Amino acid sequence: MSLHDDLTAVQRSLEDLVRSVGRLEQRVGGGLEIRRVRSDTDHLRESLELLRAQASADSPDRPAPTAGRAVSDMVTIPDAPYDASLWTDAEDEGLGARDRRAP
Repeated sequence: MSLHDDLTAVQRSLEDLVRSVGRLEQRVGGGLEIRRVRSDTDHLRESLELLRAQASADSPDRPAPTAGRAVSDMVTIPDAPYDASLWTDAEDEGLGARDRRAP
């Protein structure tokens, strides 16, 4: 099986899981436990989308997914000196203001 076939099989299994969790939620109600399971299935869905995006970025013949953040989005950090004036009135967490002594 190719990677694409494996990802498609996982997607189908995940869709079955989502449907099963929905049926289970109708039977047992919307308690904390079922919300956790629902949240876990949502996280699995997001992780699979990221995996698909990574796989399609590695292989140019596959289209990139439309949902989620693109894998190639990179944040460039400049080499210019840091502007400390951005934080002149900020307080250090737990220590108070810069010009005062810590407790």
